[in-house]
Amino acid sequence: MFHCPVEATLSVIGGKYKPIILYHLIDRTLRFSELQRIMPQATQKMLTQQLRELEADGLVHREVYPVVPPKTEYSLTPYGRTLAPVLKTMCDWGREHLSEYILPPADETHV
Repeated sequence: MFHCPVEATLSVIGGKYKPIILYHLIDRTLRFSELQRIMPQATQKMLTQQLRELEADGLVHREVYPVVPPKTEYSLTPYGRTLAPVLKTMCDWGREHLSEYILPPADETHV
């Protein structure tokens, strides 16, 4: 049970990298290595753990292709897409209030 709606939301998207992962999956499917490039500060173990939790909560879909070397892609589920407005609002707020602290994106195609 939760005492407020914000607590309920954070129980699902709370985590050091979960909102960042979700934000970058809004408009595209990414491979694990691409997520690592986007978030170089995240260790492989932490990124794997956060992705597994997001998958277990039904927010992220993991597709494994039976090729050598293995190819794994991540995308948002329809349920995960319901968070897009929240994540975009967080992005807008950060851009407006903390722009002097934000590094330019490594990938200019997703802003």
